[in-house]
Amino acid sequence: MTINFPLTNKALGKFPALLYGRIRSIQRPAGFFCSMANTVRVGAVQMTSTSDPDANYTTCSRLVKEAATAGVKFLCFPENFSFVSVKDGDSLKVSEPIDGPIMQKYCSLAREANIWLSLGGFQEKGPDDAHLHNTHVLVDDCGNIRSTYRKIHLFDVDVPGNMVYKESSFTTAGDAIVVEDSPAGRLGLTVCYDLRFPELYQMLRFEHNAQVLLVPSAFTKVTGEAHWELLLRARAIETQCFVIAAAQAGKHNEKRESYGGSLIIDPWGTVIARLPDRLSTGIAIADINLSQIDAIRSRMPIATHRKFSSSWKSSSR
Repeated sequence: MTINFPLTNKALGKFPALLYGRIRSIQRPAGFFCSMANTVRVGAVQMTSTSDPDANYTTCSRLVKEAATAGVKFLCFPENFSFVSVKDGDSLKVSEPIDGPIMQKYCSLAREANIWLSLGGFQEKGPDDAHLHNTHVLVDDCGNIRSTYRKIHLFDVDVPGNMVYKESSFTTAGDAIVVEDSPAGRLGLTVCYDLRFPELYQMLRFEHNAQVLLVPSAFTKVTGEAHWELLLRARAIETQCFVIAAAQAGKHNEKRESYGGSLIIDPWGTVIARLPDRLSTGIAIADINLSQIDAIRSRMPIATHRKFSSSWKSSSR
């Protein structure tokens, strides 16, 4: 079942970083509820995408087959898995509707391998010719698109000693929180820069009961070295959720380089899977036990103890 929660002013009154001018609710038909085994094998891809969609698809296809052979039931790809631009405007040129030919190829991959795919950071055609959506797409093992999340927090940042990024110049921000029931638990969908805004993850956990947080990313080398693992472990600890963070790695072209370091983290904040080389192409694989979530949450019931929520009243003096 896909559940999309509009970011209303009432719900987010205490979370100003998530307030946007245009609020929209996305309604989709509910799918079937999956039976969830306690232990599920999951994988986080680490790869170096380029400006060649066909070459990227070849890499993704190989990794899907490797994951399926290894018994992975849920495989997560990083942001920009299908395309990384060289020049400004290239992403707009390759953007497609979600039901376009690029995504259909990945849906076929999921169906043929009988595996769920998290495809984070797809260049979805936007509301006009000058903008796209940075969209996280979840595909089930029958090849059906089960949910889509459009990145809310856009990367408009002057990276120290590096370069200036202005994602909002060509991307329209999303306006809905998305959770999805799956064989790997109740998933909270996010993308990359969202990671720096803990209130989003607090809402996914405490208001919408997420068990596994997905963070497909393409962190820069500079920001990744400083904050990548630290932020991911913090999100896991403060929400008592598993975190699956698939990452772009290495040099995509002369202008762009990603930090890498795909991770799977348990609800105690322990890294339970990573590749030995944070820049190599491969899959970090772990068996996640959903009963671990219940055990940690029952022993340390922060959901009961927390004092601040969207309903908390404040006063200024």
